[in-house]
Amino acid sequence: MSILESIISTFGIPFMTTGQAIMILLSLFFMYLAIIKKYEPLLLLPLAFGILIANLPVVGLNAYHEYQTAFREIGSYNEEGVKMLPGLMNFLYSGIRLVIYPPLVFLCLGTMTDFGPLIANPKSALIGIGGQLGIFVAFGISLFFGNLLLPYFGYEGFSLKEAAAIGIIGSSDGPTAIYAATRLAPELLPPIAIAAFSYMALVPFIQPPIMRLLTTAKERVIIMPEPKRVTQKQKVLFPIICTIITLLFVPAAGALISMLMLGNLIRESGVADRYVRAFQNDLLSILTFLVALGIGSSATADRFLHPRTLIIIACGLLAFAFGTIGGVLVAKLLCLITRGKVNPLIGNSGVSAMPMAARISQKMGQKYNPDNHLLMHAMGPIVSSTIGSAIVAGIFISYFAK
Repeated sequence: MSILESIISTFGIPFMTTGQAIMILLSLFFMYLAIIKKYEPLLLLPLAFGILIANLPVVGLNAYHEYQTAFREIGSYNEEGVKMLPGLMNFLYSGIRLVIYPPLVFLCLGTMTDFGPLIANPKSALIGIGGQLGIFVAFGISLFFGNLLLPYFGYEGFSLKEAAAIGIIGSSDGPTAIYAATRLAPELLPPIAIAAFSYMALVPFIQPPIMRLLTTAKERVIIMPEPKRVTQKQKVLFPIICTIITLLFVPAAGALISMLMLGNLIRESGVADRYVRAFQNDLLSILTFLVALGIGSSATADRFLHPRTLIIIACGLLAFAFGTIGGVLVAKLLCLITRGKVNPLIGNSGVSAMPMAARISQKMGQKYNPDNHLLMHAMGPIVSSTIGSAIVAGIFISYFAK
């Protein structure tokens, strides 16, 4: 009986909490979205599985688990002076905690990005600027309502640093949100990252109703003129010049911007095709998997199931909505200024959910006018928004990290 009791004591079932059960159900819901509904499966599937294993008791497959080791040369000591080593998920999560994965993701995205539409039509950058409205809305709401509601229920409100990290969810860019959260509010990284990536997957449902609401039937059928031709020299010079200017004025955004522009320079130089193929496919897939799995493994019940998380999730939804609103309104203004040469449907690409937002612009444009081809026009705002959100994140880090 003592042997049987000893074996049973190693089971995880007696240690299961209600919070862990809720998180497991959430992970199963994400798996349903990824497998059955096919919503961003490359992202949601490892994210969901990470949440699952992180909340199974005893196994220690979460981002914070360490185990005791007898090796003297490696590991670190805990508060009791015991030599410890990081567990599997703890080790993989180090790439996020040490801000390694997000810049490398930007490197891969750079090899997939064509800045030609932005160079050909610089005014489209204004739409990307309008898309940053979501960042400031989420920042303000988290700071105001978080500090208004949370103390009422006996919880601390958000500090300026935490509100700034939450605001970057409005960038609609998962790696940027992770980058800012690790520098400003590491303790809020799990809900911020999950909110950012989850809403990126739900962009096809969030944006179209807003686009229909803010545009007229006449505006939706506008056919935009062909973009101007951009030379190879311009494409090569753009990432170099952009890197110099951005890093001189916003050094805190250097890790993201420099990697994005390096990837783009490798693409446009035409002399490193092997890098381009590797970064666009294998490395990006591996990094996406590691980021999603690591973020999922950090979402333990004790850290995620908190009233603050609900406010973060709500702020994320509002951030995506207002980012779309800001982009569409600027696009409508450009339509008015250019006397009908800009289709406001590309305004949703003011958020940097690349390439999903541009695909939505194209799909809705063709729905209302089969002769409409908005994909390349939408890429200008979306790449400018990617740069803009990284710059805003850098400004927040420079100002609020102190």
